[in-house]
Amino acid sequence: MEKRRIAILGSTGSIGTQALDVISQHPDLFEVELLTANNNADLLIQQALKFKPNHVVICNEDHYAKVNGALTSTDTKVFAGMKSVNDLVQSSAIDMVLASMVGFSGLEPTLNAIRGGKAIALANKETLVAAGSIVTRLAREYNTPIIPVDSEHSAIFQCLQGEYTQIEKLILTASGGPFRTWSIEDIAKATRAQALNHPNWDMGAKVTIDSASMMNKGLEMIEASWLFNVNPDDIEIVVHPQSIVHSMVQFTDGCLKAQLGAPDMRVPIQYALSYPQRVSLDTKRISFPELAHLDFYAPDSTRFPAIELAYAAHRMKGNMACIMNGANEIAVDAFLKDRILFHRIPQIIEKTMEKATFVPLPDIDDIYASHNQAKEIAMSLI
Repeated sequence: MEKRRIAILGSTGSIGTQALDVISQHPDLFEVELLTANNNADLLIQQALKFKPNHVVICNEDHYAKVNGALTSTDTKVFAGMKSVNDLVQSSAIDMVLASMVGFSGLEPTLNAIRGGKAIALANKETLVAAGSIVTRLAREYNTPIIPVDSEHSAIFQCLQGEYTQIEKLILTASGGPFRTWSIEDIAKATRAQALNHPNWDMGAKVTIDSASMMNKGLEMIEASWLFNVNPDDIEIVVHPQSIVHSMVQFTDGCLKAQLGAPDMRVPIQYALSYPQRVSLDTKRISFPELAHLDFYAPDSTRFPAIELAYAAHRMKGNMACIMNGANEIAVDAFLKDRILFHRIPQIIEKTMEKATFVPLPDIDDIYASHNQAKEIAMSLI
């Protein structure tokens, strides 16, 4: 395996920091070329001093002077703003782009990286949720591979290696989040701290709240549909509290393949970075006698209505999933800022989907307009 030069978009977030941990274990295989962050200037500086990338970008231009001053004595060039990210991801010095920016903000740099012919390690599911038809069409046009980083999609991707038979069904597993056993009344009153207390995974705040509402699984269903060209009605979601089986594929002969492993995001991150090879990782190994049993349940759409909203949006196609995603981002942000109660999140999403303008065949300008309109409607509802 030749050394790969990696750009990490969102290096100070949960995925980005874990990716750098993977890279630190394999300095002979990976080299950091570009790091970007939005606001966390201090951590970006620490990462740059340790990994010595050629370029860093602090998207919030207010922090440029601080980052630039701290790295003046190094060979790292410092830039500011999203335009710099969009320009640098097309650099000939980059082999692979890890797209791990939060939410809709990851769409534009991912599109530019595809245009630059870079392999994409995709950790930003909102990119495909909001603009799946555009992203996949562009990837085909530029012959650019998109390798999934989400644990569920990585599991499916791994299960499909060496297979040439037709997929009958994808089965996405869900931990159930912190409210898996809660009543609908208790979920409605859940606090920010309770929603952020995920039982299995260490993730950023936004995706942790999405997991608590199970919107995360709806977003993953849409992402899986675009990644693997499978109709939404052929994607099943099952609650699996142990988070050991990361997802499964059922083939037309009735056989199932599953990918199992300890709940450690570094595993799918490393698999994407090193694909098609596997390399060593200091992750926990499974002991089946210790596990004793693995449980699977159907999700409860009454307590977690976000899943059905995602299915409805994806069945409509057009810009509806983009609208749903935009409303969800605003609702989650409002909950994290204690402006709404937890049960209001799916209500705001549903009402935004009803009010926003539906576009059957959106282009990229329609996608940006739909996202902005959805945010405006959701904010007015809040």
